[in-house]
Amino acid sequence: MMSTTLIAYTSAQLEQARRLGTSTLFEASGLPTSAVDARIRTVWPGASVAGPAFPLECSPGDNLAIHIAMEKVPRGSVLVVSTGGFIAGYWGEVLTVAAQAAGVAGLVIDGGVRDIAALTAHRFPVFTRGISVRGTIKASAPSVGAPIQFAGAPVETGDLVVADDDGVVIIPAAHVQATLTQGQARFDKEARIMDKLRQGETTLGLLGLARWRNAG
Repeated sequence: MMSTTLIAYTSAQLEQARRLGTSTLFEASGLPTSAVDARIRTVWPGASVAGPAFPLECSPGDNLAIHIAMEKVPRGSVLVVSTGGFIAGYWGEVLTVAAQAAGVAGLVIDGGVRDIAALTAHRFPVFTRGISVRGTIKASAPSVGAPIQFAGAPVETGDLVVADDDGVVIIPAAHVQATLTQGQARFDKEARIMDKLRQGETTLGLLGLARWRNAG
């Protein structure tokens, strides 16, 4: 089955999410479970992605579910791959080329990847727990497209995944617009604070911490 087009969020929403960034979105969401394990990091500095989640689960050391997902994933999606934290080379250059051809926006995986130089050259956003030369078998596929728990965060198809140098957040679809609205308010407030800092004001005063001026 060929991949299909799914418009879950407008291009303006996705651009706003990337611009606000993961730290602001996490704070704005008010959801402690929206941030995944901090050990899941970008493969190459400066990578960022925002898009609807397409979750799947791999057995330890087995990447068959990923290959199945490549024929089902809607264009524009971010693959969210749970491996139970097992580190192996589930993903490399071959799957990167396949993903780009299928219109996949990026990959977030709690296992491992390899072919780092190639992933960097392709500028494909990959966020992973580790790097491993050890490959995988193809024998089982626990789930493809079903809800999963991913590195401390629940994720369903269509939830908003945002990842950048600071980490990865997954915002439930029902909370996305409110999170973007609150995130923009936080962003604008911090911009005003930074303008005042440039004018010589201090964080103690601006953040209501003046009572601590004589501490220490």
